[in-house]
Amino acid sequence: MTDAKTASEPPSRHHLGGTRSLGFAVLSISDTHTESDDPSGHLARELLTGGGHKVVHYALVGNSIADTREKLDSWLEEPAVECAVTVGGTGVSSRDLTVATLEAMGGKRLEGFGELYRSLSFSEVGPLAMISRAGLFLIRGKPVYALPGSERAVRTAFEKLILPACIHLVEELER
Repeated sequence: MTDAKTASEPPSRHHLGGTRSLGFAVLSISDTHTESDDPSGHLARELLTGGGHKVVHYALVGNSIADTREKLDSWLEEPAVECAVTVGGTGVSSRDLTVATLEAMGGKRLEGFGELYRSLSFSEVGPLAMISRAGLFLIRGKPVYALPGSERAVRTAFEKLILPACIHLVEELER
């Protein structure tokens, strides 16, 4: 039985996973940025390496199902890539194709990530959080996080959700 103090404490590092370094692929999806001008993609890589993980691949593609799928297909085949993150393309405009791409790749959505992300986002941006389609998908047994393209969104997702739980998720998928 847990007492009030124990119930209010965050999960331990052991519970969420060890100190293992994971290999990530980061794919920015944008029609307005380039690889040299991609603040959210840069921030994602910075947060990953600062969190002790490796960035195995990084690229930026336009809002294209074919280009997004081509990159992810090749990266997810590599054993060194244990997780992938997409940045951008999760809104509701006709150009936002990331979620449709991940679903077309057979991605199994893990609902909790998107629900928690929108809850956290609501405290930052209010009701606009409801139009985000940020999500977590399992593709070929690997986690693929789909994040909005803003730096605020990337920071929130990494600091509050991805970094604290990614090791545990990968270890569960390896069982």
